[in-house]
Amino acid sequence: MRILIIEDDVEAAEAMVRGLSDNGYDCIHAADGALGLAAAQKRGFDVLIVDRMMPKLNGVQVVETLRREGDATPVLFLSALGEVSDRVDGLQAGADDYLVKPYAFAELIARVEALSRRRETGAVATTLKVGDLEMNLIARTVHRGETEIDLQPREFQLLEFMMRHAGQSVTRTMLLEKVWEYHFDPQTNVIDVHISRLRSKIDKGFERQMLQTVRGAGYRLDP
Repeated sequence: MRILIIEDDVEAAEAMVRGLSDNGYDCIHAADGALGLAAAQKRGFDVLIVDRMMPKLNGVQVVETLRREGDATPVLFLSALGEVSDRVDGLQAGADDYLVKPYAFAELIARVEALSRRRETGAVATTLKVGDLEMNLIARTVHRGETEIDLQPREFQLLEFMMRHAGQSVTRTMLLEKVWEYHFDPQTNVIDVHISRLRSKIDKGFERQMLQTVRGAGYRLDP
């Protein structure tokens, strides 16, 4: 499980990283709200642990921004603000749980595990959003900004997989297995052809190019 810890208290963050890592979690630390938001927007995390009071952007601003962008990653707020009104504000901002400092580390672990289970058994998302690219899985439509993008069924499958792994390098083997359901490499250029077509549809005419080739690794959808 990958956890993003957004905490400006370096000593507290380091202790948290050590404790969670010792329990088998893969942890990334961001030292302020702005850095944390940028890291979270790259997706790929199972749980976010967010401090309430931070410089640049506070925890509430970070979570509200992520929720507006359609990011449903479970969020645990950590805060010394423990009044009922503080907890209500945090939950109304979009957090899934709220833990008051100081806390017992065993309780932190238990709450992280509960959030992870909740995500695994929760409702299935009907939309995917990466940057200004949005996919509606029910209507089978794709938009980049205000522009509707017409995709063939295989292109839609390919883009869906790339969006679910946004910010990560995706190999040819992964695409063959997950999109084409080949469990061997048939030595074909079918992936290159479809990537080229998809790139022309989602990137052509836009200033920022999202679908990138990672030399020697595969491809990446840059959020």
